Amino acid sequence: MTEDAPQRKLPVILPPHSDELLSSWINRHAAFYAVPPLVMLRHCLPEAHSLRAADLHLSDDQEIRLAKVFATEPAVVRRMTFTNVVQSSRRLIAVRPQQSCPNCSAHRTEPEPILRSQLVGWRLTCPVCGGLFRDTDGRELPSPFRQYRDAACRGEQLLDDEAERGIATWTSPAEIARLLLMRRIPRPIPRESDLWRFRVIGAIIPDLDGIVAAEQENLPTPASPILRLHMRPALLAGIAIVERAGPEMLRMLRRHMVGDNRFRFTDTTERMIAQAHWPGSSLQLQLI
Repeated sequence: MTEDAPQRKLPVILPPHSDELLSSWINRHAAFYAVPPLVMLRHCLPEAHSLRAADLHLSDDQEIRLAKVFATEPAVVRRMTFTNVVQSSRRLIAVRPQQSCPNCSAHRTEPEPILRSQLVGWRLTCPVCGGLFRDTDGRELPSPFRQYRDAACRGEQLLDDEAERGIATWTSPAEIARLLLMRRIPRPIPRESDLWRFRVIGAIIPDLDGIVAAEQENLPTPASPILRLHMRPALLAGIAIVERAGPEMLRMLRRHMVGDNRFRFTDTTERMIAQAHWPGSSLQLQLI
């Protein structure tokens, strides 16, 4: 097989697994045909630069050509990618798997495929079976935020609706996630060496500051808002709380900021509020 080989149906096609990522499916075919994965991809799409790029976006024409080679429908190929994920949610797509499903993994053979949902930073549960995800090594690390489970599940649904279906409520849940990961200054002001661990989300989830300190957990920045699985419920719950409380909670949260951070937070929140579709007065569900 060469990169400039004609685009024709492969003689042997391995059926995709439920929720399998496109690059994983291509990798499995590459292993079967004993060629490098990029060669396999370029057999279908000579212009392709990388498998990662193909996972993130395919044009309609590229979907048709891939579908022809793998004897499937273009819609099937599209569902294996992140092409339909809205722009605001793309920071929540990881480069490598962040979690795994013990239920679905038990029924697979080697080489084990990579599922699309293993890369998304907004999920706690498997979209195939509904079971709870575990770390990629299969360990079940209990979350210290179990009391926020209902709110976290609501946050997961909000982010999933926005990312996968383009459905938002009064504002973007992914934008709320980024705001909640900005740094804040608590009162009384802690030592300078401790300032790294305080984020806006800690004003909504009071347990967070102590847990971050105890575990020496370095939370991600707003630019890459993917938390480790056992910490993720805190952010998802915070998103759900802010979304339900409404725009006024965003205004209240800015009092926890100072300097340039406060300016950026205020500028972003006022833009979000100006564009919001909010039916009535806010429900202040949390004392912040």
